[in-house]
Amino acid sequence: MLTDRISLRERLDKATCHLETPVAVIDLAAFDDNAERLAARAGDKPIRVASKSVRCRTLLERVLSRPGWRGVMAYTLPEAVWLVRSGVTDDVLVAYPTVDRAGLRELTTHPELAAAITLMVDHPSHLDVVDQVAAPGARPAVRLCIDLDASWRPAGPLHIGVRRSPIHSAAQAGALARKIAERDGFRLVGVMCYEAHIAGVGDDPPGQALRGRAIRLMQSRAFPELRQRRAAAVRAVREHADLEFVNGGGTGSVSATSADPAVTEVTAGSGLYGPTLFDGYRSWRPQPAAFFALSVVRRPAPRIATVLGGGWIASGTPEASRLPVPWLPEGLRFKSDEGAGEVQTPLLGEAAERLRPGDRVWFRHAKAGELCEHVNELQLVDGETSTPALTYRGEGRAFLG
Repeated sequence: MLTDRISLRERLDKATCHLETPVAVIDLAAFDDNAERLAARAGDKPIRVASKSVRCRTLLERVLSRPGWRGVMAYTLPEAVWLVRSGVTDDVLVAYPTVDRAGLRELTTHPELAAAITLMVDHPSHLDVVDQVAAPGARPAVRLCIDLDASWRPAGPLHIGVRRSPIHSAAQAGALARKIAERDGFRLVGVMCYEAHIAGVGDDPPGQALRGRAIRLMQSRAFPELRQRRAAAVRAVREHADLEFVNGGGTGSVSATSADPAVTEVTAGSGLYGPTLFDGYRSWRPQPAAFFALSVVRRPAPRIATVLGGGWIASGTPEASRLPVPWLPEGLRFKSDEGAGEVQTPLLGEAAERLRPGDRVWFRHAKAGELCEHVNELQLVDGETSTPALTYRGEGRAFLG
């Protein structure tokens, strides 16, 4: 393991030595291996790539060219329109409901976009917004997908999982499907059910054995309930629509979700980059493929090396797991009263004693696609060479600001 880290550092340094820091890289060998192993875990069901976790058109095209990968799950309608217009894909599911009127106007005035993009809904008011932009008789049919809440509600008001859709029961799903069927200008084609409390929660958090046992117990109870409820919801929806797909899962549950007979496709994205949040999973851990390097700029003490920048904090609950991890050289840690700073980050440890100004420290981000919001391009590393690829940011596309 130490030898692997040493050789990886040497390879990344050599591939990017002509570039100034900060520099972000994707190790293509690890990326491709992760893509292949995810497809194998999905069995005979296709994987829809989550663009939020990639945020680079070159890499989206790369994974979509591989067997087992089909279609994109985008996070905004303007992004979906851009991906279709730029030829990345002709099959985009927008993962969240949209009220973007400019995007809806473009969607409803171009039949090729309406045929390629599916909108997420969980309430009739989402349909009202579309009708306000373009009347049903004056537009192509708009493709819709119902977002079924996957959270576990074992007793009373207890709610385990993220707060997403208000559609939780099979009866609620069937009622919404009926309302959609009664509206002109819409076509219900899919159901999505993302089990965030299973796919997005590691069951083996480092150094937290008791919490890990609690998570595994929760997941062992929650998943059987979800399978039963999801199947019932799909049956209820099919009474009113001919579904093209039932989408579920994420990187952390590809194998389990693809085994659900009600599911026809799964989603994954973070597993391509292998961020640190996925170090806490027992079932499958992707290879680390995404890294960023910062330069040492000073030595304030014998066992402290300070890099320029570093505050690339991930979204979610503010806690240590959202910090980037100094990865190469091995044996570095943050100063507890400073953490990862916007302008400078002191690093402690035995390895810090050997670092000098101009040396590089390689970090791993806690999440996948958020890395791309800090750089205009990723360096795609193949062996000891690198090729630049623009991120969404580098193409001037900040879809969530």
